[in-house]
Amino acid sequence: MPTLARILRHTFRFPLQSTLSLLMAILCTSLVLVLPGITVQFIDVIIGKNRPDLILSTAALGIGAILARQILFTLRTYFNNSLELKLTHLIRLELYDKLQRLPVKWFDSNSSGEIMSRVADDVPTMDRVVIEGIDQAIAAILQFLIIIGYMLYHSWELTLVTLAPLPFIGLLTAWWTRRAEPKWRASSEASSALNALLHDNLSGIRQIKAYTVEPEALEDFGRASKKVGDKHMDVMKGQSIVWPTVSFVAESGIILMVAFGAHWVLEGKLSSGVIMSFIFAWGFLFDPISRINPLSQTFTRGIVAAKRVFAIVDTPEETHLTEGYRAEKLTGHIRFENVSFAYGEEAPAVSNLTLEARPGETVALVGATGSGKSTTLNLLTRFYEPTAGRILIDGVPLADISKEWLRDQTGYVTQESFLFNTTLRENLLLAKEDATDDEIWTALESANAANFVRASPEGLDTIAGERGIRFSGGEKQRLSIARALLKNPPLLLLDEATSALDNRTERLVQQALENLRTDRTCFVIAHRLSTVQKAHRICVLDQGRLIEQGTHEQLLANNGPYARLCEATLLPNA
Repeated sequence: MPTLARILRHTFRFPLQSTLSLLMAILCTSLVLVLPGITVQFIDVIIGKNRPDLILSTAALGIGAILARQILFTLRTYFNNSLELKLTHLIRLELYDKLQRLPVKWFDSNSSGEIMSRVADDVPTMDRVVIEGIDQAIAAILQFLIIIGYMLYHSWELTLVTLAPLPFIGLLTAWWTRRAEPKWRASSEASSALNALLHDNLSGIRQIKAYTVEPEALEDFGRASKKVGDKHMDVMKGQSIVWPTVSFVAESGIILMVAFGAHWVLEGKLSSGVIMSFIFAWGFLFDPISRINPLSQTFTRGIVAAKRVFAIVDTPEETHLTEGYRAEKLTGHIRFENVSFAYGEEAPAVSNLTLEARPGETVALVGATGSGKSTTLNLLTRFYEPTAGRILIDGVPLADISKEWLRDQTGYVTQESFLFNTTLRENLLLAKEDATDDEIWTALESANAANFVRASPEGLDTIAGERGIRFSGGEKQRLSIARALLKNPPLLLLDEATSALDNRTERLVQQALENLRTDRTCFVIAHRLSTVQKAHRICVLDQGRLIEQGTHEQLLANNGPYARLCEATLLPNA
């Protein structure tokens, strides 16, 4: 019930449409009395009292009422569909906005396919509860009460006989609804798992083809697809027994009603017209009962979907995302003080790290894979929060600074260069919304990316493709560097920014990066040690610990871990 109430509260965001839908449902439902009423008129008055003069007016009244009901039904359908689309759009926007405000750590444990399933599938399934609640459930209850009132007016005894099957139907329906919810939840989770697997396989289709594991991938997909079918069949098995039983009990009731009614007509207690009107009324009375099956499915699936959506909505957001300290200018004095961080229960990725970067300095982080280099940058951008120690920027604790402001001051070129499936211009404008084409081309020239962009079919209007698939790894990385150049931030983070470049292109881009690093604080991660020789300070990490630091020449003279790294990479002058 709390979940249902929470869903229905969304309806009040559109009070006018919700009220109109409800009023039309009431008017449309009230007109169900016309057919039983004119049946009594035809049989007991027109036929029974020989009044042929009333045939035309009575028929016209019935046809007019049916026409009015259909017009109202058409309008009601339009308003309900419009309301559903608006609700779905609004909730999707809010859910997407919420996703953008969640910490990066949350995405580490939730697959993209699962999240897509909740946004694309669960939101409209949840909104069906609202629409069905207005269009079907309320109308069904109202129709049921109106027909009961009509029946009681003509014969309370025959009404009781007609309603005799209802307690059994109510108990059976309530029992099945409780049993069905966990079954629908399992079915929904299996569908999400299938979507997640499909998303992963499509994203990794080149790896699947490269390792010729198409049969294995097909087998995995087949198992996931079969599980969806099996979980859905768990629901269908129950429904194949429950709802035919409900129909049997309900339809048996009409036999009881006609039998008792015939007996009372013979005794003179009821007229033939009342019995005939009860037969028509029975159809309207049990029409809501016939909707129990689809309504039950809609409500159960909607509640399950809503719980999955609200699970995201209720997840705590990033703290200090927009609120927090905002300096007029970032000078770039960075200090790590005994900082530690671990991903879950694993061994610390960064352990008791203390290092400093003064304004305008370039600090290089080197070390073996898994030594904590990228984690250090992720802590600096507050994608993750330290589990111990603190980070200071210009003397202000990082925990007190607005994350939005901090990231606005930071240019981050990651190891995996990412381009959105839109134009190159729009990809670059992420760094500076009001940048002119001249500024864009200047950034592209500095990143040695202008030539291949000019050679592209549509220039800056070329679509990058999904994840930038239309460009090589080196080209994507140069475009990412151009994006950072266009942003021109006071704090620059380069995580293997030249790893996908050939030697010739690397030399050209290195000059651009040296120009970019001028008068700004820069952290550089590089496996190619040739790219960090000119850094003001080189920090060597091992299993999350800082084991030595100094300039290139100082560290070579120490003949320690850095010198051995240089020897391993055959660095000249090592």
